[in-house]
Amino acid sequence: MPAAALRGDALITRMHELIRDVPDFPSPGVGFKDITPLLADAKAFAGVVEEIASRVDGPVDLVAGTEARGFILAAPVAVALGAGFVPVRKHGKLPGPTAAEEYALEYGTATVEVHPFTVPRGARVLIVDDVLATGGTAGATIRLFEHCGAQVVGLSFLVELEFLHGRDVLAGHRVESLLAVS
Repeated sequence: MPAAALRGDALITRMHELIRDVPDFPSPGVGFKDITPLLADAKAFAGVVEEIASRVDGPVDLVAGTEARGFILAAPVAVALGAGFVPVRKHGKLPGPTAAEEYALEYGTATVEVHPFTVPRGARVLIVDDVLATGGTAGATIRLFEHCGAQVVGLSFLVELEFLHGRDVLAGHRVESLLAVS
């Protein structure tokens, strides 16, 4: 039997308790948000999925999850919304044909890809990922789906690192985050 989901203030409190800050990972000066304890807590994980799904405004055809932790959140959100799931992969991880979008990193570039044949023209897409930092990956993902002819109806994040101003890069799109870190 499924665990009863945490809701409201109880969910937010539990998320604060479970999401670990790991300093200097994966490199010095970077603070990593480890969500694995949250994923291991059935009630908190169910609450996160329900909360993300409840904040969606209108119908959604596809939920896109960004590699890799975004997959974990997006797939159950897609099921909760009665929508399909599309994985957004790093370059070279999908067999062709793919649609790709490159974006800038602090030192270099990266590329995200999808199978364009999984994205019908006009599809309403919700993008889900674990952390909103600078907005580079999310911005590239928006452009990727728009190039495929889809409409991005919103972006949902577990954690937003407000001090990095990623939301500014996503101006004009609906952005939801369950936790904000200043």
